[in-house]
Amino acid sequence: MSLDDDGDAVAGPSLEAALEAILMVVDEPVAEVTLAQVLERPTHEVAAALRGLAAEYTASGRGFDLREVAGGWRFYTRADCAPLVERFVRDGQQTRLTQAALETLAVVAYRQPVSRARVAAIRGVNSDGVMRTLVARGLVEEAGTDPESQAVLYRTSSYFLERLGLRDLSELPELAPFLPDDVENLEETTQ
Repeated sequence: MSLDDDGDAVAGPSLEAALEAILMVVDEPVAEVTLAQVLERPTHEVAAALRGLAAEYTASGRGFDLREVAGGWRFYTRADCAPLVERFVRDGQQTRLTQAALETLAVVAYRQPVSRARVAAIRGVNSDGVMRTLVARGLVEEAGTDPESQAVLYRTSSYFLERLGLRDLSELPELAPFLPDDVENLEETTQ
């Protein structure tokens, strides 16, 4: 509730309207606790309102979703509308990662924190250029240094989680179904 020039109470926007207004302008997911602080409302009320809005948008078949990813909430294009938005934004041009970048990103995601040297050892090729590209795109970030070798360590960023639609790394798919049957022999021969 806010006050007008005469000091009289004036009803502000509803909690849902306030959340929509804030989430409309963010460029990365916003945590429930942050929204609660800004709106001066209890976190459990904000969480309930966010879940209610998400359900409402889904039920009404809107062109967007409200999703909880990477520790916060953000609007996303609904999956069946994504091709239309992509065509509008990119005018048919795709900016996809190369095979080398995807391989490197997978190594970082599953082995993090990891050094460039370890990534290169796993891939069998120098990955310095690819790592620079992944850092520049915001998918990978520095995570300190290795106490023994002093090598810079890398991890995936919250933007990586956001782009993949994951809440955290525990939602990464298991690798076992994609590994060869004789993975033990492969490990022994590469060491």
